[in-house]
Amino acid sequence: MDHWQGYPVAPMRIESHFGDRLTRCFAGRPPSMHAMFEDALRLHAQGDALVFEGRCWTWRDLDAEVARVAAGLAALGVARGERVVLFLGNLPEFVFTLHALQRLGAIAVPVSVREQKPGLEFILNQCGAMLIVHEVALADRVPDGQACPGLRARVAVGEDGDFADLLRHGALDAATAVEEEDTALILYTSGTTGRPKGAMLTHFGIVHSAMHFEATMRLTRADRSALVVPASHVTGVIAIIAAMLRVAGAVVMMREFKAAAWIAEAARERVTQTIMVPAMYNLILLSPEFGRHDLSAWRVGGYGGAPMPVATIDALAARLPNLILTNAYGATETTSPVTIMPEGDTRAHADSVGVTVPCGHVVAVDDRGVEVAPGETGELWIGGPMVVKGYWDNPEATAREFTAGYWHSGDLGSVDAQGYVRVFDRKKDMLNRGGFKIYSVEVENTIAGLPGVVEAAVVGRPCPVLGERVHAFVHAPGAALTEAAVRAYCAERLADYKVPETVGFTDAPLPRNPNGKMMKRLLRERLPQ
Repeated sequence: MDHWQGYPVAPMRIESHFGDRLTRCFAGRPPSMHAMFEDALRLHAQGDALVFEGRCWTWRDLDAEVARVAAGLAALGVARGERVVLFLGNLPEFVFTLHALQRLGAIAVPVSVREQKPGLEFILNQCGAMLIVHEVALADRVPDGQACPGLRARVAVGEDGDFADLLRHGALDAATAVEEEDTALILYTSGTTGRPKGAMLTHFGIVHSAMHFEATMRLTRADRSALVVPASHVTGVIAIIAAMLRVAGAVVMMREFKAAAWIAEAARERVTQTIMVPAMYNLILLSPEFGRHDLSAWRVGGYGGAPMPVATIDALAARLPNLILTNAYGATETTSPVTIMPEGDTRAHADSVGVTVPCGHVVAVDDRGVEVAPGETGELWIGGPMVVKGYWDNPEATAREFTAGYWHSGDLGSVDAQGYVRVFDRKKDMLNRGGFKIYSVEVENTIAGLPGVVEAAVVGRPCPVLGERVHAFVHAPGAALTEAAVRAYCAERLADYKVPETVGFTDAPLPRNPNGKMMKRLLRERLPQ
């Protein structure tokens, strides 16, 4: 069933990529992320490209900023293939530096500003970063030269920072040539070992993802997308920044999401498109500001990370009848979208994450890797040009999690006879807190470092707003530990959303089956109400 018939989908063909992959691709496509920038500049030079706290940059303005930052980075030694960490929140400098690195053929490594020093140190060393661009306020989390000997330079953004020094080297207009299978971004995602893995997002995959958003959401240069999720997350950098780059639309950036402020900004800037987690939509509906501003320009409301409650869908339909709500399912390893809900199907298929994007393929398989029947449950394997080529300097994880270009998602779900995909549960012990994915083993390993802790288990405590909150069960007989002590210890070592919000102590060992595997089902039954 062709759900995308009538949508502006570009012609497709089968191509071979990354050695062993045969995949459907868009036949006519830009060769790189920077090529999309050049197209936007050529087609819409005087159009808005970036809006932040009342200031607007046209595409011509943005090009001038990017050219100067690129020259400054080149003066520091940044060249094709070098890795540069962006330890920045939602600031214009994130966008300037991201595009400047693409102009140089370098690799951007965005890292969440919630990351703590140990995690940042691991990432800097694992990817071999030669430079970090960070906020002044985050300087105390940047490891020193002894911890990261390969890090040759640091650039600080903010008051008393030296980012402005990058702008004193003239302008670099000529772009470095790259291949479309080259890595453009590395985004780190936690694994079952608790150590982050650097997913290599290629120009090839980013271009296809941007074109998928363009086609399935009918995006044009008239669109203005609100960036309130972290720019460092795959949703922010691909679904919003890269998607607007593809169509020469505008990114309306906010430092953080606050419902009342977002409503006012969306009305003022005539925002047309969003991609947020369902909790954000609920907070918008609950805000007294919701009825006081004109949001009639808001055309597409994408969401992911958790199901959208039917009550929320109905409430938004009643208040904003022209808003098209659409579920979008994806991951870092898939360069964002795998499925998107076709227009008009959201209410009737509220339990589905949509249908596969035009060039993608989703198959549900059993433990032998054999496709199950339509509607039956299996692990979702995902293929297509947007799937990353693997993990940076981690061939073992790449071999384990990819088969002939198909990524093993770890999600249990189904694909019905009409092509609608459903996600039922997570095969791995992963939590989802308001769209932020948390691997329990990483938190458990951190807690295990506390003196007196014998073992720890982390499970998700159901939450109507965030989906899940982090709860830790700790077996530390005889230790004088408190909930506050466990949380404080974790806060120094983990991103804040991974820190347990509640902790339960037990004198008895945690339940395990005869094979020694933790029985988390029994622990979930003990969760506080």
